[in-house]
Amino acid sequence: MDHSSSTGRLGALLAGAVAAPATRSLALLALCAAYIQGPLTKIFDFNGAIAEMEHFGLHPTTFFAVAVIAFELAASAMVVSGFGRWAGALALAGFTFIATLVALRFWEMPSGMDRMMATNAFFEHLGLAGAFVIVATIDIAKGTSK
Repeated sequence: MDHSSSTGRLGALLAGAVAAPATRSLALLALCAAYIQGPLTKIFDFNGAIAEMEHFGLHPTTFFAVAVIAFELAASAMVVSGFGRWAGALALAGFTFIATLVALRFWEMPSGMDRMMATNAFFEHLGLAGAFVIVATIDIAKGTSK
């Protein structure tokens, strides 16, 4: 029995679903989810946002809290909407890379569970930054930057 035609149809269906505009929109939204959720959390708990800036030594704390909120929401909107997607994606890649170096310094931690969790988060964030670079590259290559 020849299964190649059914496998080919399944592959075509899968490729069609993955290439669908709705799938792309959902994937871009998922990619930006942390950069949408984070600022919303900071808005609804602004004292927590101030405490976070203080924890990382960013002064003046109120300025940095507002700047981070505005930046993350604006760059996410650019990526999801397509308006200047490449610029928003590169900005989030750079932000993520720098924030990862500042916040997840696993190499300075003693061995144990906290270090392992910080190490995993560090490399997950590097992957996230890489994904934003890929989004920017594709957008530039296709000439779809608006």
